[in-house]
Amino acid sequence: MGFYDLLKTYDWEQTRDQIYTKKEEDVLAALSKKRLAYEDFQALVSPAAEPFLEEMAQKSRSRTLRRFGKTIQLYVPLYLSNECSNFCVYCGFNHENKIERTVLNQKQVLEEAKAIQEMGFEHLLLVTGESPGKAGYKYISEMVSLLNDQFKQISIEVQPMSTDEYRDLVDSGLHAVYVYQETYNEGKYPSYHPKGRKANFQYRLETPERLGNAAIYKIGLGCLLGLEDWRVDSFFTALHLDYLRRSFWKTKYSIAFPRLRPHTGNFNPDHAISDRNLVQLICAYRMFDENVELSLSTRESSQFRDKLIHLGITTMSAGSCTKPGGYANNEKALEQFTVNDDRSPAEVEAKIQAEGYEVVWKDWDNILQETHA
Repeated sequence: MGFYDLLKTYDWEQTRDQIYTKKEEDVLAALSKKRLAYEDFQALVSPAAEPFLEEMAQKSRSRTLRRFGKTIQLYVPLYLSNECSNFCVYCGFNHENKIERTVLNQKQVLEEAKAIQEMGFEHLLLVTGESPGKAGYKYISEMVSLLNDQFKQISIEVQPMSTDEYRDLVDSGLHAVYVYQETYNEGKYPSYHPKGRKANFQYRLETPERLGNAAIYKIGLGCLLGLEDWRVDSFFTALHLDYLRRSFWKTKYSIAFPRLRPHTGNFNPDHAISDRNLVQLICAYRMFDENVELSLSTRESSQFRDKLIHLGITTMSAGSCTKPGGYANNEKALEQFTVNDDRSPAEVEAKIQAEGYEVVWKDWDNILQETHA
């Protein structure tokens, strides 16, 4: 049974009711366990768990230290293109937005890569809008091959592809793929994705399975916090993570926490998540899966990110620019979203070190191999 089949056995509203009717005793039971069941995760993201945030934070910190130590990995995204054929109502790259579009050529990409290398990064995340005609598989494959010798690891956050395309990219040196479902609410999904390839809910949902079949080393999951009820969407993200672990047990996994940020367009989220609730969610994921990487981007403020150094986050972006050509040439192309933490990588590194942590610029897998050697 694929994950889509599993998801169809759940009802969104019924799952929401299960979460919102959790009681204090359910939370205490979850806090007492070393291995959490699905209903325990529901309890930890429920309103009933909010008074227990300190206890959750302590357990999250303890489990993070046991697995990852006092180390934070830094990464940076390289935006290759803002061309997009989708009509996602929440995104600045929406095809209907009348903005200047660009696709970086090889010369521009190498200039961007050089600027990123000078900041110290060894792990590069390539990002594009979803435009099969202008920045599709062939273009991505060329860029992975172009940059593979210059960075220790290459990851991508681009349009979903076929298993064969992913398999070819893995053979070319691709390390990880990050693909976010945005929301697991199939009934509401079309209202956010009215047209374009991304409108196909099932095809996007099954992307991690195609990645697993292609033997990718790492898969990144997440939902867009603010689209639908974060408690329900995050439960289904946890369900997805657990399904993939059981199906592709050799693969590594990461969870990201993108909150909707200001962008070109007029979409306003109806399901905002507070800072306190985001801390609750991060702690719940850490208690649910001690081994999963938890990543926080520069969408969040510097003050908030600094606090989360101690509470379960293992990976952070730094010095991010979300517009193509922004590192080397300060191009004016459209940003995907507004960056909230605009500190340089050196400033982020200094703050992490001031908190008693070590900063690394390469991928976690190398770090853990060295730590446990």
